[in-house]
Amino acid sequence: MKRNLFVALLTMFFSQAALATSDPFELNRQYTGAEATKETYKAIYQLDSNDPKVIKKALRNIKNLMEDPRLVGRVQVEIIAYAGGTEALMLTSEHEAALRELVSKGVIVAQCLNTLKERKLEKSQFFDFIAFVPSANGELVIRGAEGWVIVKP
Repeated sequence: MKRNLFVALLTMFFSQAALATSDPFELNRQYTGAEATKETYKAIYQLDSNDPKVIKKALRNIKNLMEDPRLVGRVQVEIIAYAGGTEALMLTSEHEAALRELVSKGVIVAQCLNTLKERKLEKSQFFDFIAFVPSANGELVIRGAEGWVIVKP
């Protein structure tokens, strides 16, 4: 029993010593990313900017997330638009095709009704696949409390 403990401690010591003296660049090159161990992951993207670069980046990031081989079929995504982000969901937006593609993959795209009131907009001014929620901040608070990761692109 004492011999087994001694061998275990000796092995652990030399393993740690080997790691300490290993080339850190080689260790970094061997890293392949975090392992997805949960059954499901949930992310809500906060879209409050009308900057086309920010909107395109957010949509591209969501597409990449949905295609990550570690997460395929295991990730739920929602986009919540408000303030300037509202423009991305309107009929006049250039982002319809990208949004439709995400919705076809199960992404929920929702618009804040408070922003509609403030800007005197109507639901009919939005793509027909858009959902509506009472408030974006309420949606973020509820989703955050449910364990969703909140992403602000």
